[in-house]
Amino acid sequence: MIIKQASLETVCGITSRLPENGRPEVAFAGKSNVGKSSLINTLMNRKSLARTSSQPGKTQTINYYNVNNAIYLVDLPGYGYAKVPQSEKEKWGKMIERYLHTSSQLKAVFLLIDIRHEPGQNDKTMYEWICANGYEPVILLTKLDKIKRSQIQKQMKLVRESLCLHSGTRMIPFSSQSRQGREEVWELIEALCMESLDEKTAVT
Repeated sequence: MIIKQASLETVCGITSRLPENGRPEVAFAGKSNVGKSSLINTLMNRKSLARTSSQPGKTQTINYYNVNNAIYLVDLPGYGYAKVPQSEKEKWGKMIERYLHTSSQLKAVFLLIDIRHEPGQNDKTMYEWICANGYEPVILLTKLDKIKRSQIQKQMKLVRESLCLHSGTRMIPFSSQSRQGREEVWELIEALCMESLDEKTAVT
């Protein structure tokens, strides 16, 4: 996709009412330090629209990024950061659950996993949770540039087995530095949202 316009349109906190968008949405979930903001910036072809931080646990809201007035990339709160109080973790969890339950435009959920490490219990729980809400998440394996090319297949197998992925679950290795995986992700997003995108294009 050629990015002509990208902006942070809506920020929803714990007590905020989720917007009723008329455009398709794709959501991104992942641990606090998995590189979610960097990935979203890479997808939008922007350097710092999604704020990155050296301090995990900073994303405490649901952020809606409007791309080309055609689709929303939805950044869900990061999970699994040990220094966040349990009460806050529960609130973030409820935010994510409310979003998955109530968004009428959600077309796909991408779950980010650090390719360097075996998925932790929080990752496994999130995968099962997304599936329980009726979605088959696409697994994005971040920080690809941190490992050797010869290690990629081994790490992909480790993630697949650790998460007990359903047969046919899509996995995409991704690097925000080299941008490897960016076009593949956009092709998948466009395919999943094609009907809605076609209708929007026809209108505009």
